[in-house]
Amino acid sequence: MKSIVFAAALAGATATAAFAAPEKYVLDASHSQILFSYNHLGYSTTWGMFSGFEGEVMFDQEDPATSSVSVSMPTKSMFTGWEERFNHFMSADFFANADSDTVSFTSTGIKVTGDNTAEITGDLTMNGVTNPIVLDAKLNQVGDHPMAGKPWAGFDATATVLRSDYNLGKFAPFISDEVQVQISIEAMKAE
Repeated sequence: MKSIVFAAALAGATATAAFAAPEKYVLDASHSQILFSYNHLGYSTTWGMFSGFEGEVMFDQEDPATSSVSVSMPTKSMFTGWEERFNHFMSADFFANADSDTVSFTSTGIKVTGDNTAEITGDLTMNGVTNPIVLDAKLNQVGDHPMAGKPWAGFDATATVLRSDYNLGKFAPFISDEVQVQISIEAMKAE
């Protein structure tokens, strides 16, 4: 039962009632963030963030394997903490030649791995390139939101992405090709 509850929470559904059809949940943009970090020349770890993005979840509690998650954000919504770094990321060295100015993730499967953990497999599209990735996810909490008064769910996830897989490998290996990704998401039942 805990595995089914976790899958439901991961997809943004409540574990208190059974539903015959998928239900739509939307991300709470004000409480969902994606952090990324990479090693800079061996001297430091540099951080960046995406926030304020949108996404939705369709969840079938009776068959969690048919659930889906999709998230997208404009590349230019990236926050680097330093304007010159942001401008460099938007230059020809990195994102300026992209066919698309959107980063997106679309799940292709959810595998429950423990009482409050799961693997979410999906396609990450960035800089006009799509590759499969696996997110290691952990349930934080599921239940009625105390202020909104409706079903809510939250989870964290991590992944490692290779910049070079998305034609963003400039200066590797001096600046690490591996980028660590940390995700924290809240989702609410759609109106």
